[in-house]
Amino acid sequence: MFDRASPYLRLARVDKPVGTFLLLWPTLGALSIAADGHPPPHLLVTFILGSFLMRSAGCVANDLADERFDAHVTRTKHRPLVCGAISRKQARRFLFLLLVLAALLLLPLNALTGLYALGASAIALCYPLGKRVFGLPQVVLGVAFSFGIPMAFASVLDFVPAVAWWLCAANLFWVVGYDTAYAMVDRPDDLLAGVRSSAITFGRHEVLAASGCFAAYLGIFAVLAIASGWTAAFWVGWTGALGCVVDQCFKMGSRDPALCFEAFNRAHRTGLCMLVGLAWALT
Repeated sequence: MFDRASPYLRLARVDKPVGTFLLLWPTLGALSIAADGHPPPHLLVTFILGSFLMRSAGCVANDLADERFDAHVTRTKHRPLVCGAISRKQARRFLFLLLVLAALLLLPLNALTGLYALGASAIALCYPLGKRVFGLPQVVLGVAFSFGIPMAFASVLDFVPAVAWWLCAANLFWVVGYDTAYAMVDRPDDLLAGVRSSAITFGRHEVLAASGCFAAYLGIFAVLAIASGWTAAFWVGWTGALGCVVDQCFKMGSRDPALCFEAFNRAHRTGLCMLVGLAWALT
């Protein structure tokens, strides 16, 4: 039974949970702020499951769109669709199932949360196309990965305050920063395949650009902390996040594909530090 399910699990990247963490930590941080540090348990469960399902759906949609390109990229040529372990028809059915399960999670929530969820789904499903026409598809990914923030506020407050959009801006910078490290790994193959990325667009300034994005991420959080009067506990988490991004920048600076990939895989630690700092400051 496990062998039969294994291609589907790999298609959904269950074996690579980093992407789920990168989506989840900012969402839980927003939920914590919206609920003054005490998010309702049912919302915690909903957003944890929703993050897993939507990230999985995004991976399936990405593989369906990129099957032809993935066959020529060293890192992706063994994915289930490329290898024939799953047919396109099976992958489309699996994608539909994931989206239905995610939609069911929305039923107990208010209409505003549902509207933001529709927007998030549309952008996530369009992301693979962005790599064909847009020089910075990481921005599209950043928007998709930021939608959990207004959804979290909407689910608690039934409106989205200004602080949520500042959190979205910070998260957008963060996504562009860490996904540039990911793009640096695939740059030679992407150039051959004609796929666009921030690593290609930024060229030899890619590390500087990613560092600037990380600085903007940390800077926006620092301004929000001062304006909101978050306690010193937040700054412990903020300092941990600073240490994480410095480590990432050094790894990216080497331009070694293995170290760049390690920088990406460690990126979620930055978000986790920020989440812990927020949760600690608000409780």
